[in-house]
Amino acid sequence: MPAEIQTEIQEAVESRRNFAIISHPDAGKTTLTEKLLLYGGAIHEAGAVKARRAQRKATSDWMEMEQQRGISITSTVLQFLYQGFQINLLDTPGHQDFSEDTYRTLAAADNAVMLIDAAKGLEPQTRKLFQVCQMRSLPIFTFVNKLDRPGREALELLDEIEQELGMQTYAVNWPIGMGDRFQGVFDRVHRQIHLFERRAHGSKAAQDTVIDLGDPRIEEFLDQELYYQLKEELEILEEIAADFDLEQVHAGKMTPVFFGSAMTNFGVELFLKSFLDYALKPESRKSSQGNIEPTYPDFTGFVFKLQANMDPKHRDRVAFVRVCTGKFEKDMTVKHARTGKAVRLYRPEKLFAQGRESLDVAYPGDVIGLNNPGVFAIGDTIYNGKKLEYEGIPCFSPEIFAYIKNPNPSKFKQFQKGITELREEGAIQIMYSADEFKRDPILAAVGQLQFEVVQFRLRNEYNVETTLEPLSFSLARWVAGGWEAVEKAGRVFNTMTVKDNWGRPVLLIRNEWNLGQIMADHPELKLNSTAPVGAGIQPD
Repeated sequence: MPAEIQTEIQEAVESRRNFAIISHPDAGKTTLTEKLLLYGGAIHEAGAVKARRAQRKATSDWMEMEQQRGISITSTVLQFLYQGFQINLLDTPGHQDFSEDTYRTLAAADNAVMLIDAAKGLEPQTRKLFQVCQMRSLPIFTFVNKLDRPGREALELLDEIEQELGMQTYAVNWPIGMGDRFQGVFDRVHRQIHLFERRAHGSKAAQDTVIDLGDPRIEEFLDQELYYQLKEELEILEEIAADFDLEQVHAGKMTPVFFGSAMTNFGVELFLKSFLDYALKPESRKSSQGNIEPTYPDFTGFVFKLQANMDPKHRDRVAFVRVCTGKFEKDMTVKHARTGKAVRLYRPEKLFAQGRESLDVAYPGDVIGLNNPGVFAIGDTIYNGKKLEYEGIPCFSPEIFAYIKNPNPSKFKQFQKGITELREEGAIQIMYSADEFKRDPILAAVGQLQFEVVQFRLRNEYNVETTLEPLSFSLARWVAGGWEAVEKAGRVFNTMTVKDNWGRPVLLIRNEWNLGQIMADHPELKLNSTAPVGAGIQPD
């Protein structure tokens, strides 16, 4: 490879940062996402999720159902430039029923931002997603949100993170007041006070007044009681807090903590600037050829998400690809690791929620959209040069199951097309009974909302009304050893044998007690709660 191309890739890697935001529903994730875009110049006015009708819909919530309900139920990619950095923001579903989509998105992220509601602290979904981040050893940055409302003490929140998540904290900034008295934050790194000016609904960038800690004018700007409270809390913090350690941050063992209010923009830009200082740039990734550095000369990447009908007018299908190494160029031909076929990547797109624009080049850390005419599956590796495959992305055990039925025979083709495309994009797991006489697909989900989304999308995108027939199972277990092991085991009581997306045997089981019974009655049967990956190498 020519030296100038190698230098070009190296410089691109240095300027790339990407991250996914994780949170419990209603912690303010979509609002924070919009405000980061506002400061990045990607949008000029932010539309909060619960905004008045006159305001714009949230940019990152592109699906009609998301905009109706004010929740995020798909992962979105948002790319923007800020202070010379190319930032790829991977917006994830906040709703717990879509945690598998979040897991897939985290597979493409180099960093995670954990968003916490100041009044509620750590919530169940945040804890669950934190564990996923830990599985991937991602650096985690914490943004404590909603300081413009009454909430818990900042020290108490730091203690909760340390005690419950087992990681050290370092408060990069510190809140001055809370609720109606929230006036700004103290930047501990630069020893400066940032006092913010409120804007209506925070739709424009916040103006702030910056004062050095020892400046005699402080008491002109800041309420005396709040000033003394700040000094007292900072003294306590200096005594008890650990020193900042960037290596520990990158290892996922220390989290830098930021306080602010996404709704009013207080502290958002300070967070963004610090994040760029501390975040990991694109790193090496595990593959069948060992760890591959982002500066590896040949282009490689993997598919972490598929999405049908992002543009309803064109009934398109887009594969979201994380670029891992080398330089991607428009119209290049690559090898598809799973099938061994050559694939020409025409019409590559830069993604921005529902909006897209064509692109000519992309580098490690970038996410690109590729037209997907049924070629790709989640976890697929595409590459040039020597064959390699990255780690695949496993499916987890669903908890609720139902037959989905099309009562209108004249809509058979639309129904089949919709089920196939939603299955390919991983919106939900779809299985089929091993009994050939039962042809209806079985939806397998983590939560009820996934069922509602599938029915909504079949109705809106494929013009098919459907009905659901619930099944009384709560666990799915993949059978190691395949169909031969199923036949050898003979009849297994209180189960239903089904086929997954790749035709592999899965046992649907009523409850944990029945699972224990099965293990006792059939000790030779090895059951797994996650599916073997269909594309890519099996993760450790």
